[in-house]
Amino acid sequence: MPNPYADRPDHAFWSRAVADPPGGVVDPVVAAPFNLTPADRVATAGSCFAQHIARHLAASGYGHLRTEAGDPAEDGGFSARYGNIYTARQMLLLIDEAYGLHRPADDVWRRADGRFVDALRPRVPMNGHPSEEAVRAARSTHLGAVRRVLEDCTAFVFTLGLTETWLGEDGTAYPLAPGVVAEAPSSMRHRFHNFTLDEVRADLLGVVERLWDVNPSARVILTVSPVPLVATMSAAHVLPATTYSKSVLRVAAQEAVDRFPHVAYFPSYEIITGPQARGAYFAPNLRAVTEEGVAAVMAVFGRHFLGRGDEEGQGASQKASHGARAPAAVQAGAIDAETEATLGVVCDEEAIEHSLPSARAR
Repeated sequence: MPNPYADRPDHAFWSRAVADPPGGVVDPVVAAPFNLTPADRVATAGSCFAQHIARHLAASGYGHLRTEAGDPAEDGGFSARYGNIYTARQMLLLIDEAYGLHRPADDVWRRADGRFVDALRPRVPMNGHPSEEAVRAARSTHLGAVRRVLEDCTAFVFTLGLTETWLGEDGTAYPLAPGVVAEAPSSMRHRFHNFTLDEVRADLLGVVERLWDVNPSARVILTVSPVPLVATMSAAHVLPATTYSKSVLRVAAQEAVDRFPHVAYFPSYEIITGPQARGAYFAPNLRAVTEEGVAAVMAVFGRHFLGRGDEEGQGASQKASHGARAPAAVQAGAIDAETEATLGVVCDEEAIEHSLPSARAR
């Protein structure tokens, strides 16, 4: 019997595709199942890293769908002002809420300064609201914008970020724990939960199915954020806790691709964290992704999903293969500002550490 690997293409071999590819270009996408055009209305949602895709789509002249007016520096520039959607459960329940299938029992929290926030998007807007009624009025408008995102998009890009969350008594998943930026009512109880693979799989499949219930022709692109956890509430060290989270999300994304037509996976996680990058795409805090890393991701995305040529992607990928360093401006930046200020990304999770007494004392 001949060696069954004899006829496998170059991309199937680590030595040829990762360790020493032709020209030093590492491109982990074999083939995109569909292409986007400038006429497409591309919706974006998810964790902090999803904002890079939204920003680059808009800058490239492609149709990034935006259904709710607001300041991108405040809400992340997603298609609606939902802020960061870190978990598949959070996305699933947002869809259900938008169509009257879920109503959070605990939706308004109060800050120390007396202002009120939407518990499901606690930093949109950054200055909060003057009353509980104002919060709920703004949320009603927001849910209408969410429905327009789901019904009007021709493609939906969802970046999975975390498995850790805080759940209310009714099962509502929150992007931040009570006490990080605002306090929940004393009558409400919340608990930490780290989603299992079975739970994430079911939630993600539900997201796709609910999207197709209202928009059967929409295509879906799933990604996993390469940004590590800022902190963990599990018993584990934050490093293996991050590995667990990203592994579960990656498997769930693959199962959605295998289950559904017109669902694609884009390997932004692998481009940034793979050994071929030699750590060059992380800033000095080893968490924030540099602009060079974002450029490498978007070059591959553009080549396969936007139909661009190879030239744009080769330079960025080649730098990663030879251990490129982060730009000097990023290296010199304050670590606390690297994610939100230097790179122009709004990341609700950063508030976990920034709100600690030790952080305020520095």
